[in-house]
Amino acid sequence: MQRAPASPGDPVASIETPALVLDLDAFERNVDAMAREVASRGLRLRPHAKAHKTPAIAQAQMAHGAVGVCCQKVDEAVAFVEAGIPDVLVTNEIVAPPKLLRLAALARQARIGVLVDDGRAIAPLAHAASTMGTTIDAYVEVDVGAGRCGVAPGEAAATLARLVAGERSLRFGGLHCYHGGAQHLRAPEERRGAIAAAASRAAESRDAVLRSGVDCPIVTGAGTGTWEHELASGVWNELQPGSYVFMDADYARNTPGDSERHFEHSLFVLAAVMSTPTRERAICDAGLKAFSFDSGLPVAWRRDDLVYRKASDEHGVLEVAAGASAPALGERLLLVPGHCDPTVNLYDWIVAYRGDRVEHVWPVAARGALG
Repeated sequence: MQRAPASPGDPVASIETPALVLDLDAFERNVDAMAREVASRGLRLRPHAKAHKTPAIAQAQMAHGAVGVCCQKVDEAVAFVEAGIPDVLVTNEIVAPPKLLRLAALARQARIGVLVDDGRAIAPLAHAASTMGTTIDAYVEVDVGAGRCGVAPGEAAATLARLVAGERSLRFGGLHCYHGGAQHLRAPEERRGAIAAAASRAAESRDAVLRSGVDCPIVTGAGTGTWEHELASGVWNELQPGSYVFMDADYARNTPGDSERHFEHSLFVLAAVMSTPTRERAICDAGLKAFSFDSGLPVAWRRDDLVYRKASDEHGVLEVAAGASAPALGERLLLVPGHCDPTVNLYDWIVAYRGDRVEHVWPVAARGALG
């Protein structure tokens, strides 16, 4: 485990760099805004904790009315349940027998759900739950446009729902209908159109399940890029946004629609300038090991005079704008990561600050949870 870069009560100026830092004021406004919007429409909020991997953040979301959290891996679920989160949905297919047994055992401590998209996976899941003397919520995943996991909309979903309902150690939780590919469509009309099509597929599947004689209590899905469309659809009754608590540079590249809520950047990598070899170039101490670069380069926060141009393992190369002065040696910079989820996964600690003081240092307990 990495040494914590700060302690509660420290001045922000003393945080060792590079460090993953959280502006608590912006973070709390994001958490509160989402909770209020979803509650105002009478829907359930189940935030996706793969974005933050941090039990303290999940607890803050629960305190604002979330019914539970989502995660992607069994070992992520373990971290959240051990921290006291009472309801966790693993939004993924789990097929390896040892993982199924771990998941089933976890259901002794919390309500646990998981996804299925293949009839052959249902009996092993039921067997694991029976072996552990527990009951697991099984949700049928429907491909509503993402082209990833999931059965075809309609009767295929109903067939799996009936199979789940026939197992004594399983509960049919509902349908999982998430369109991941729509989250980063840049134009608002593209996102609106993608979710309108997804809503049609989700409704078709829900109606097929109901016609088959199986109750369908939950249609769950949505993400930070499209949640307002699922909210207004009349189809989804549970939403799973995750990155809204932080926002990142890639989500900021989406063009907002006229009625879409803007969430604030709250998560940054704090870096320090360690070299200014020329007037046009400065080097900071946050490189490839400090960020995930899958969704583009980080962005210098409120520094129009600096552009993060390239990285090596421990170096970030910043271009200084023409006519501007290079940053001072040792100067600290806040950098917005391109993709928050995998960037968080690089750190053991989130340093949460308010104003000029560190208020909390939270362990990223589900970091590296691949199993």
